[in-house]
Amino acid sequence: MTMHSYGLTWTDRDSIPRASGVSYDKASAEHRKQELEDAGAAGIEIVPVTPGQRLQPKG
Repeated sequence: MTMHSYGLTWTDRDSIPRASGVSYDKASAEHRKQELEDAGAAGIEIVPVTPGQRLQPKG
């Protein structure tokens, strides 16, 4: 079984681009996406990441 890791990118309520500093499994990434949606974030994307990869905010 291969473990896949995911990060998230989004724009917060103040229009500031953000990216997760940690990686998640798929279920946890989906849960975090829902939390961000509930907090008013927009443009949320779940992105596959490799070990050690650090996502950069889009902007």
